[in-house]
Amino acid sequence: MWIKLWISCCLLLGMQLGALGQAQPITLTILTHDSWALDKNLIAQFERQSGIRLRFLKGGDAGAMLNKAILSKGAPIADVIFGFDNTMLSRALQADILQPYRSPELPNLRPELLLDQTFRATPVDFGYVALNYDRDFFKNRPLPARFADLASPEFARLLVVQNPATSSPGLAFLLATVASFGEDGYLGFWERLRQNGVRVVSGWSDAYYTHFTRAGGDRPLVVSYSTSPAAELFFSEARPKPTEPPTANLFLPGSSFFQIEYVGILRGTRHLRAAQRFVDWLVSRPAQENIPTQMWVYPARREATLPEVFRWAEVPPQPARMTPQQIAQNRERWIREWTQVVVQNQTAQGVMARR
Repeated sequence: MWIKLWISCCLLLGMQLGALGQAQPITLTILTHDSWALDKNLIAQFERQSGIRLRFLKGGDAGAMLNKAILSKGAPIADVIFGFDNTMLSRALQADILQPYRSPELPNLRPELLLDQTFRATPVDFGYVALNYDRDFFKNRPLPARFADLASPEFARLLVVQNPATSSPGLAFLLATVASFGEDGYLGFWERLRQNGVRVVSGWSDAYYTHFTRAGGDRPLVVSYSTSPAAELFFSEARPKPTEPPTANLFLPGSSFFQIEYVGILRGTRHLRAAQRFVDWLVSRPAQENIPTQMWVYPARREATLPEVFRWAEVPPQPARMTPQQIAQNRERWIREWTQVVVQNQTAQGVMARR
């Protein structure tokens, strides 16, 4: 009798603990870059429908974010990582930090974005890293006509770029220079840019919101995205509402770069099924149609509708492209050579000037 009573109590306690466990939602941590954004109501709807609570952990620019994921391999700080791009794809794959997952939504995505045949990286969006300029500044001044013109004296101290070692647009712009000027010419171009007073900062936010003249800085040329003018118009608080953006794209041949952003499930997650559900949702039509006016990129889903303001999100006629294999084989060397020519020489020059 006592044995039966003890078993009954254990069963009852187990049922109560199980019910308690079911009542507590799973918290899924998403490691993102600082530019991550989606509509809060859309996120709340996903949480209600799935029973999964989302926690977003911003890790800096895409390069810094990926570094954090790699350094925490074995004891991941998140369940999912979003925002590494095709310039960093091979690095993420080689580090073996991602769990394979073949989403049932893949047939609905643009096939040209499916670069990872191991299904560890799912494309979420794409865009073009491109030069932007301040229309007011260049109202009565000529614009550069060729890529090489950026290093000309008339454009001295007008350009701000991102460090390719820490920034995905910075790396994309570096790759564009390699593709345009070749292995024998790209370092010479950067040396001329350095001598011409190019400013190098750690990430996109610092470049655009601190040093670009539209934000009160002193640089009217910035490495940004081809969608940035559309975003400027969309968020403008001027009255009456302007009919065109205050910035524009400067599509010098070969100066823009085709970029794809990915999401991946981090190895070691304790919430694999929840992570898979999040990936499926991120490439679902509701999330994909929210992405353009949240992160200002093009959705990866083929039938996703674009907002009207994206008529100002121009597509460059001659973007530079590289295969993941080309990037994987040369990325670290290109960054190392760039750092020696631009950052180390710039630092040494500054030290000499203070003596």
